Amino acid sequence: MKPARLIIAGVAGVAGLLALLLSGRQPATVDVTVPTAPPEEKAFTEVLVAKQDLPMGTALSEEQLAWVKWPQDLAASAMIQRSARPRAMEEFKGAITRAAFFSNEPIREEKVIKGNGSGFLSAILPSGKRAVAISIDSRGASSAGGFILPNDFVDVIVTRRDLDASTRAGTDIYQSVTVLGGIRVLAIGQNIQEKNGERVVVGETATLELDPAQAEQIQLHQRSGTLALALRSLADANKEDGPRAKGPSNSVTVVRFGIPQEVSNR
Repeated sequence: MKPARLIIAGVAGVAGLLALLLSGRQPATVDVTVPTAPPEEKAFTEVLVAKQDLPMGTALSEEQLAWVKWPQDLAASAMIQRSARPRAMEEFKGAITRAAFFSNEPIREEKVIKGNGSGFLSAILPSGKRAVAISIDSRGASSAGGFILPNDFVDVIVTRRDLDASTRAGTDIYQSVTVLGGIRVLAIGQNIQEKNGERVVVGETATLELDPAQAEQIQLHQRSGTLALALRSLADANKEDGPRAKGPSNSVTVVRFGIPQEVSNR
């Protein structure tokens, strides 16, 4: 090929490239799809739950229980799993709920009592404790105005006539003493829990959770005086009482015609 033709071909090629650049066209892009891993399949297990709301003291039946799917990684060891206990629904038939359950809440061993036909109160009593009933005023006069409910904590106060002081003073003299503190109330009347928002005492007895020595002490005080319950705050239900403020050691409270007054005890 002659040099002149080579020069003309080169000029034509350069001109074509310049024309392409000036037109704004760019080489077509190629989409590259990167394959992604499929989502990891979540493992599930079946957990025994309450099919409906169950109040405390409910005797369980198979109609009140159900197996539901539960994420395996969220299933705690305390939950009852079907893979480990396939006959658990039959095992819990007739057991008594020690605390209330909400619908779809997993059943736990520590909240259920297998009483084997025994009464509910004897089933929920901790080992070594006794249930003792005392008389109270159904109007609430001896039970914080009627606002003491099961599972509250109370102090037990005894009011009795002081025979020696009454003889010396020639009139009836009464003294009140707190004999027990931080005592759990198991039941008021026949009620073992608050029902339908009821906030008043129903019944004429309060059943207390006591140890054997306290049970004997309460029976003695119930014979020698009148018992009353003082409701404790939940904030210090299990705290020991600090020292109480004391009045003069040589005075007592005298009640004349329902009017109390301090008099000398000498």
